[in-house]
Order: sequence, then C-alpha cells, then structure tokens
Amino acid sequence: MRFCIIPVTAYQQNCSLLICEQSHKAAIVDPGGDIDMILKIINRENVLPESILITHGHLDHIGAAAELAALLSIPVIGPHQDDQFWIDAIPEQCRTFRFPACDSFTPSRWLSQGDIVKVGEEILDVFHCPGHTPGHVVFVHRNTKLAIVGDVLFKGSIGRTDLPKGDFNTLINSIKNNLWPLGKEFSFIPGHGPMSTFGEEMRSNPFVGNASLID
Repeated sequence: MRFCIIPVTAYQQNCSLLICEQSHKAAIVDPGGDIDMILKIINRENVLPESILITHGHLDHIGAAAELAALLSIPVIGPHQDDQFWIDAIPEQCRTFRFPACDSFTPSRWLSQGDIVKVGEEILDVFHCPGHTPGHVVFVHRNTKLAIVGDVLFKGSIGRTDLPKGDFNTLINSIKNNLWPLGKEFSFIPGHGPMSTFGEEMRSNPFVGNASLID
C-alpha cells in the first residue's frame, strides 16, 4: 500500500489517499475540504476511490465528506459512534470557525475497537483511541507498519483535550495502550504537520516520551 498526503483547509489538515497497489483502489481519509485539490490528486494517481474513512468528527477532518461521498458515490466509514454529536454539529462548527457551509451526514458504518476496513486488497485494523474526541479511531496497516492517527498524536505533541468531551488522561492512555504496543518502527501520518515514528515519539515527545511514561 502506498499513500499521498494532501494538506487541506486553512488548518492544513492532512487528508490522506491510501492506495492499494494491486487493485488501484483507494480510500480517502479525513477529507476536511478543498475537494478540487483532492480530486486532482485522485486523477493524478489514476486510482478508483471506494470509500471515505474518518478518524474523528472535527470539521477540518470531515467538512467535505458528505459532498465528496455524494459526488463519487462511495460510503463514509467511521469514526466511532461516540463522535456522532460532532458530526451532527457540522453547521454550528462551520459558523463558529468561519468555514464554508458543510452538510452533516450519517456514516454508512460506525467503527469500534478491533474492526477492520479494506482498501482494495489491503486490510486496516481499527483502534478506538478516545481523548481528543470520544469517538476518535486510528487506522493501522500492519504490513507497511503505517498508522493514520488523526489528532491523537503529532510529531512532538499530542491532540488538544480542551474541546467538548476531550480528556487528557484518556488520550494518554489511548497512546500508551493502543499505539505504543504496535512497536517503535511504526511510522504515522498525523492530522497536521509532518510524519514521525512511534519510536521517535516514545523517546522525545514531551507529553508521552520516556520521562512521561515512568509510573
């Protein structure tokens, strides 16, 4: 599996295009906006989108999901149902953060811990990682040791927990209990900013690095 990262919206959110190299089918992860840019990359890569995958319900990750799903006639999958209140609040989010108006939606499938989703012939494991939002999920491709972590973890930081139903301790536990056991060699695509590895963040991240992991 290969991928393209497409920064979208004024928040420079990392929309990801995950591509199965056998079937040339693809999944669009977290299309927050800038549909024309996303479609341009899809056309450039000459792939067939088959689904939209959502890590969590914040506007910069889901703003274009309903329109793009209708345009491409593909389902929206995820996040966990605990983020339904965020998805239902899309119109309010748009007004609050001065985004163009976006439509709310109901995913074709909610996700839970232990689920899998397919991208062509490739399989992604689903981890429920609440804390930034209560319904946040992470997608893990074990064969290439790649995780798409949304706003759970960043290079040198973690997701904010001061928004509705966020919780700092829950987020730390999600990282320690779900992500770290996957191994230091895993690379990850965060919701914003550059990629990193779990090993690097275990070593140096001021929130969840070695000093923070001492009980």
